[in-house]
Amino acid sequence: MRVERPASTGQVVAAVERAATDGLTLRPTGAGHSFTPLVPTDGVLVDLAAMDRLLAVDHARRQVRVQAGVRLGVLADWLVALGLAFDNLGDIDRQTLAGALATGTHGTGESLGNLATQVVALRLVDGTGRVHDLSAADGDRFLAARVGLGALGIVTEVTLQATDAYRLRGHDRVEPLAEVLDGFLDRAGRHRHFEAYAFPYSEHALTRTNDIVDGPARPRGAVGTWAYDRLVVTHALDAVCRVGRRFPATIPTLNRAISRLAGDVPRVDEAHRIFVSARDVRFTEMELAVPREAGIPLLREILRFVVDRRLPVNFPIEVRTAAGDDALLSTAQGRDTVYLAVHAYVGMPFEDYFAGVWERARDHGARPHWGKRHPATADDLRPRYPGWDRFVAVRADLDPDGRFRNPHLDRVLGPIA
Repeated sequence: MRVERPASTGQVVAAVERAATDGLTLRPTGAGHSFTPLVPTDGVLVDLAAMDRLLAVDHARRQVRVQAGVRLGVLADWLVALGLAFDNLGDIDRQTLAGALATGTHGTGESLGNLATQVVALRLVDGTGRVHDLSAADGDRFLAARVGLGALGIVTEVTLQATDAYRLRGHDRVEPLAEVLDGFLDRAGRHRHFEAYAFPYSEHALTRTNDIVDGPARPRGAVGTWAYDRLVVTHALDAVCRVGRRFPATIPTLNRAISRLAGDVPRVDEAHRIFVSARDVRFTEMELAVPREAGIPLLREILRFVVDRRLPVNFPIEVRTAAGDDALLSTAQGRDTVYLAVHAYVGMPFEDYFAGVWERARDHGARPHWGKRHPATADDLRPRYPGWDRFVAVRADLDPDGRFRNPHLDRVLGPIA
């Protein structure tokens, strides 16, 4: 394997042409955040870390054009300095923009789409070295490239539709699980952002509610931030998970204890600082997207499955929402969506847990997150995406020689038509 580190679109073109001359495949890499083997290759690894510049700002349209290797956290800070913000963002900001778009990364908000819905244009180098500037006028090519899995080419530049900078009041609370599940969809509709964390074996859940507010930021101080993010979110959870890994029989008791620990934590800050959480505890994850009405019934099934099988699950199940969109392989394509994310602490068995969740979710029309663990193949996925054949046609057009293939893409997308 060789590594290319381009700093411009022209250098990406040259890398693709060299690979073609040498008969090699290529895979782009970003921050390495995904749990799936989307990136590994025996050919050429194209590291976009040097492509991290702000290229242009259109204040009148609230749009920015950036190189695709920029980290989300860095871009969020740039936007605030310009008086702008992401319309929505996930709870981790370490990914590169291109990687987050390619896998359909999303935040939470019933009326808000995933990150790809904020893209108004992008520049892509295809498998033959051609450069394409794509926007809505390009139809299926654009709809495919917004969530492209790195299967169509290498995205080098992105134009994002931002919004005016805004502040959120974020409020984390521990509440009775039964009340949270019964009222979840209603609360998701009443708040700009609402999500919940359900702990197996516990009668309590953590809720997170974010709404836009006027007035100055009132963040936690440095000591408060350290105490909550490090002592409570990181160290306490990590310690409890370590005990549960060593003594699985204690997990129900530990989950009941940790689910009450978060307390009542309100704060006001710039939006991207409210969205992002401390995520320093190591785990693996599978996340499934289901139609809005199916989310809570499926969550109830999963919680019963864990208890009935006495599975050693000491991580909460995360529940979020998103509006439907039109990107061909977006997990929210064509339908308003509830996302359920299941996790397993590092070093703990997860195979039976994840397999059982997948089996229960299949009948609910589940679509796996492209960047997280799942057992699905192209045969499983094709009937779940109305735009599947249109994506396949774009892939054959932009990468006819399979320059961007790898074994994982062969499994989840199938051969190039």
